Amino acid sequence: DPNEDTEWNEILRDFGILPPKEEPKDEIEEMVLRLQKEAEKPYERMNLTELKEAEEDFDEADREAVEMYRQQRLQEWKCLQRRQKYGELREICGEQYVKEVTHAPEDVWVIIHLYRSSIPMCLLVNEHLSQLARKFPEAKFVKAIVNSCIQNYHDTCLPTILVYKTGEIKGRFIGVAECGGIYLKVEELEWKLAEVGAIETDLEENPKKDTINMMTLSMQNTSAHENTTTKSTDVLKPHIT
Repeated sequence: DPNEDTEWNEILRDFGILPPKEEPKDEIEEMVLRLQKEAEKPYERMNLTELKEAEEDFDEADREAVEMYRQQRLQEWKCLQRRQKYGELREICGEQYVKEVTHAPEDVWVIIHLYRSSIPMCLLVNEHLSQLARKFPEAKFVKAIVNSCIQNYHDTCLPTILVYKTGEIKGRFIGVAECGGIYLKVEELEWKLAEVGAIETDLEENPKKDTINMMTLSMQNTSAHENTTTKSTDVLKPHIT
Protein backbone atom coordinates (compact mmCIF):
# COMPACT_ATOMS: atom_id res chain seq x y z
CA ASP A 1 0.00 0.00 0.00
CA PRO A 2 1.78 3.18 -1.18
CA ASN A 3 -0.21 5.24 1.32
CA GLU A 4 0.73 3.05 4.27
CA ASP A 5 2.91 4.76 6.84
CA THR A 6 5.92 2.36 6.89
CA GLU A 7 9.68 2.85 7.01
CA TRP A 8 10.06 1.12 3.61
CA ASN A 9 7.56 3.50 2.01
CA GLU A 10 9.46 6.46 3.49
CA ILE A 11 12.68 5.17 1.87
CA LEU A 12 10.89 4.79 -1.47
CA ARG A 13 9.54 8.35 -1.14
CA ASP A 14 13.05 9.69 -0.43
CA PHE A 15 14.27 8.11 -3.70
CA GLY A 16 11.29 9.48 -5.59
CA ILE A 17 9.87 6.05 -6.37
CA LEU A 18 6.68 6.82 -4.46
CA PRO A 19 4.97 10.22 -4.62
CA PRO A 20 5.04 12.43 -1.48
CA LYS A 21 2.52 11.42 1.11
CA GLU A 22 -0.63 13.48 0.99
CA GLU A 23 -1.26 15.42 4.18
CA PRO A 24 -4.74 15.02 5.58
CA LYS A 25 -6.83 18.11 5.04
CA ASP A 26 -8.06 20.05 8.02
CA GLU A 27 -11.84 19.60 8.07
CA ILE A 28 -12.36 22.88 9.91
CA GLU A 29 -10.24 24.77 7.36
CA GLU A 30 -12.19 23.18 4.51
CA MET A 31 -15.47 24.16 6.13
CA VAL A 32 -14.35 27.78 6.62
CA LEU A 33 -13.22 28.05 2.99
CA ARG A 34 -16.51 26.57 1.81
CA LEU A 35 -18.53 29.00 3.91
CA GLN A 36 -16.47 31.94 2.66
CA LYS A 37 -17.04 30.90 -0.93
CA GLU A 38 -20.77 30.52 -0.35
CA ALA A 39 -20.96 33.91 1.39
CA GLU A 40 -19.15 35.70 -1.44
CA LYS A 41 -21.55 37.59 -3.67
CA PRO A 42 -21.04 37.33 -7.44
CA TYR A 43 -21.04 41.13 -7.89
CA GLU A 44 -17.96 41.42 -5.65
CA ARG A 45 -15.83 40.02 -8.48
CA MET A 46 -17.39 42.12 -11.26
CA ASN A 47 -16.05 45.22 -12.96
CA LEU A 48 -18.19 48.21 -14.02
CA THR A 49 -19.20 46.71 -17.36
CA GLU A 50 -20.16 43.36 -15.83
CA LEU A 51 -22.19 45.09 -13.10
CA LYS A 52 -24.13 47.01 -15.76
CA GLU A 53 -24.83 43.90 -17.82
CA ALA A 54 -25.98 41.85 -14.81
CA GLU A 55 -28.04 44.63 -13.24
CA GLU A 56 -31.39 42.95 -13.92
CA ASP A 57 -30.21 39.61 -12.50
CA PHE A 58 -29.90 40.89 -8.93
CA ASP A 59 -32.79 40.73 -6.49
CA GLU A 60 -34.07 43.70 -4.53
CA ALA A 61 -32.04 42.78 -1.43
CA ASP A 62 -28.80 42.98 -3.41
CA ARG A 63 -29.49 46.18 -5.35
CA GLU A 64 -28.27 48.50 -2.59
CA ALA A 65 -25.06 46.51 -2.18
CA VAL A 66 -24.59 46.39 -5.95
CA GLU A 67 -24.88 50.17 -6.16
CA MET A 68 -22.29 50.50 -3.40
CA TYR A 69 -19.89 48.27 -5.31
CA ARG A 70 -20.62 50.17 -8.51
CA GLN A 71 -19.60 53.45 -6.84
CA GLN A 72 -16.52 51.77 -5.39
CA ARG A 73 -15.46 50.46 -8.79
CA LEU A 74 -16.15 53.89 -10.32
CA GLN A 75 -13.86 55.59 -7.80
CA GLU A 76 -11.17 52.98 -8.45
CA TRP A 77 -11.48 53.62 -12.18
CA LYS A 78 -11.22 57.39 -11.70
CA CYS A 79 -8.18 56.93 -9.49
CA LEU A 80 -6.56 54.73 -12.12
CA GLN A 81 -7.26 57.32 -14.81
CA ARG A 82 -5.64 60.04 -12.72
CA ARG A 83 -2.62 57.90 -12.00
CA GLN A 84 -2.19 57.34 -15.71
CA LYS A 85 -2.66 61.06 -16.44
CA TYR A 86 -0.51 62.67 -13.74
CA GLY A 87 2.48 61.44 -11.73
CA GLU A 88 5.07 63.90 -13.02
CA LEU A 89 5.96 67.59 -12.82
CA ARG A 90 5.01 68.96 -16.24
CA GLU A 91 6.18 72.19 -17.84
CA ILE A 92 3.52 74.59 -19.13
CA CYS A 93 3.58 78.12 -20.51
CA GLY A 94 1.43 81.17 -19.83
CA GLU A 95 -0.94 80.36 -22.70
CA GLN A 96 -1.77 77.01 -21.10
CA TYR A 97 -2.36 78.43 -17.61
CA VAL A 98 -6.14 78.76 -17.86
CA LYS A 99 -6.65 75.33 -19.41
CA GLU A 100 -4.17 73.40 -17.25
CA VAL A 101 -4.71 75.19 -13.93
CA THR A 102 -7.87 77.30 -13.69
CA HIS A 103 -10.02 74.93 -15.76
CA ALA A 104 -8.64 71.69 -14.38
CA PRO A 105 -11.26 69.07 -13.32
CA GLU A 106 -13.11 70.16 -10.20
CA ASP A 107 -12.00 67.15 -8.16
CA VAL A 108 -8.30 67.65 -8.93
CA TRP A 109 -5.85 69.65 -6.86
CA VAL A 110 -3.35 71.60 -8.95
CA ILE A 111 0.05 72.72 -7.65
CA ILE A 112 1.86 75.18 -9.92
CA HIS A 113 5.36 76.51 -9.37
CA LEU A 114 6.29 79.84 -10.96
CA TYR A 115 10.06 79.87 -11.23
CA ARG A 116 13.18 81.25 -12.82
CA SER A 117 15.98 78.81 -13.63
CA SER A 118 18.65 81.33 -12.56
CA ILE A 119 17.45 81.13 -8.94
CA PRO A 120 18.89 78.12 -7.02
CA MET A 121 15.93 77.93 -4.65
CA CYS A 122 13.58 77.52 -7.64
CA LEU A 123 15.62 74.58 -8.89
CA LEU A 124 15.45 72.99 -5.44
CA VAL A 125 11.66 73.40 -5.35
CA ASN A 126 11.36 71.85 -8.82
CA GLU A 127 13.40 68.86 -7.67
CA HIS A 128 11.16 68.36 -4.61
CA LEU A 129 7.95 68.80 -6.59
CA SER A 130 9.11 66.16 -9.07
CA GLN A 131 9.42 63.67 -6.20
CA LEU A 132 6.04 64.63 -4.76
CA ALA A 133 4.38 64.35 -8.18
CA ARG A 134 5.48 60.72 -8.35
CA LYS A 135 4.39 60.06 -4.78
CA PHE A 136 0.97 61.71 -5.19
CA PRO A 137 -0.09 61.02 -8.81
CA GLU A 138 -3.71 61.95 -8.06
CA ALA A 139 -2.65 65.62 -7.76
CA LYS A 140 -1.58 67.68 -10.75
CA PHE A 141 1.91 69.19 -10.48
CA VAL A 142 2.99 71.76 -13.07
CA LYS A 143 5.68 74.42 -13.37
CA ALA A 144 6.00 77.51 -15.54
CA ILE A 145 8.73 80.06 -16.14
CA VAL A 146 7.37 83.15 -14.44
CA ASN A 147 7.94 85.51 -17.41
CA SER A 148 5.58 83.44 -19.57
CA CYS A 149 2.78 84.03 -17.04
CA ILE A 150 3.51 87.33 -15.32
CA GLN A 151 5.63 90.15 -16.71
CA ASN A 152 8.04 92.06 -14.44
CA TYR A 153 7.56 89.67 -11.52
CA HIS A 154 10.09 90.46 -8.78
CA ASP A 155 12.77 87.88 -8.04
CA THR A 156 12.16 88.43 -4.32
CA CYS A 157 8.77 86.74 -4.81
CA LEU A 158 10.35 83.58 -6.20
CA PRO A 159 9.87 80.74 -5.83
CA THR A 160 6.08 81.10 -5.92
CA ILE A 161 3.91 78.03 -5.32
CA LEU A 162 0.16 78.34 -5.90
CA VAL A 163 -2.36 75.65 -4.98
CA TYR A 164 -5.65 75.50 -6.91
CA LYS A 165 -8.92 73.61 -6.51
CA THR A 166 -12.08 74.23 -8.60
CA GLY A 167 -10.38 77.19 -10.25
CA GLU A 168 -9.66 79.00 -6.97
CA ILE A 169 -6.43 79.56 -5.10
CA LYS A 170 -6.53 77.53 -1.88
CA GLY A 171 -2.95 78.16 -0.81
CA ARG A 172 0.08 80.23 -1.73
CA PHE A 173 3.73 80.27 -0.77
CA ILE A 174 5.55 83.35 -2.05
CA GLY A 175 9.27 83.87 -1.68
CA VAL A 176 12.09 81.85 -0.13
CA ALA A 177 10.90 82.19 3.48
CA GLU A 178 7.29 81.13 2.86
CA CYS A 179 8.41 78.20 0.72
CA GLY A 180 10.55 76.90 3.57
CA GLY A 181 13.98 78.48 3.30
CA ILE A 182 17.10 77.65 1.32
CA TYR A 183 17.56 74.35 3.19
CA LEU A 184 14.04 73.16 2.36
CA LYS A 185 13.56 69.39 2.55
CA VAL A 186 11.04 67.50 0.44
CA GLU A 187 9.20 66.31 3.57
CA GLU A 188 8.74 69.92 4.69
CA LEU A 189 7.22 70.86 1.34
CA GLU A 190 5.01 67.77 1.50
CA TRP A 191 3.72 68.91 4.89
CA LYS A 192 2.99 72.43 3.59
CA LEU A 193 0.93 71.06 0.69
CA ALA A 194 -0.88 68.65 3.01
CA GLU A 195 -1.81 71.51 5.36
CA VAL A 196 -3.77 73.26 2.59
CA GLY A 197 -5.41 69.96 1.61
CA ALA A 198 -3.71 69.36 -1.75
CA ILE A 199 -2.35 65.93 -0.79
CA GLU A 200 -2.89 63.31 1.91
CA THR A 201 0.46 62.82 3.59
CA ASP A 202 1.53 59.84 5.66
CA LEU A 203 3.77 62.08 7.77
CA GLU A 204 2.60 62.12 11.38
CA GLU A 205 4.00 65.54 12.32
CA ASN A 206 5.62 68.62 10.86
CA PRO A 207 9.22 67.66 9.91
CA LYS A 208 10.27 71.26 10.63
CA LYS A 209 8.97 71.03 14.19
CA ASP A 210 12.34 70.01 15.65
CA THR A 211 14.07 72.90 13.89
CA ILE A 212 11.46 75.34 15.16
CA ASN A 213 11.78 73.98 18.70
CA MET A 214 15.58 74.30 18.57
CA MET A 215 15.30 77.90 17.37
CA THR A 216 12.81 78.69 20.13
CA LEU A 217 15.05 77.07 22.75
CA SER A 218 18.06 78.98 21.43
CA MET A 219 16.14 82.27 21.63
CA GLN A 220 15.01 81.45 25.16
CA ASN A 221 18.58 80.65 26.22
CA THR A 222 19.83 83.86 24.65
CA SER A 223 17.12 85.84 26.42
CA ALA A 224 17.89 84.16 29.76
CA HIS A 225 21.61 84.88 29.29
CA GLU A 226 20.89 88.52 28.56
CA ASN A 227 18.68 88.81 31.67
CA THR A 228 21.40 87.21 33.83
CA THR A 229 24.03 89.53 32.39
CA THR A 230 21.83 92.53 33.03
CA LYS A 231 21.23 91.51 36.65
CA SER A 232 24.95 90.93 37.20
CA THR A 233 25.74 94.34 35.75
CA ASP A 234 23.14 95.96 38.01
CA VAL A 235 24.83 94.44 41.06
CA LEU A 236 28.17 95.92 40.04
CA LYS A 237 26.73 99.41 39.52
CA PRO A 238 27.51 101.86 42.33
CA HIS A 239 24.51 102.76 44.44
CA ILE A 240 23.96 106.49 43.99
CA THR A 241 21.82 108.30 46.57
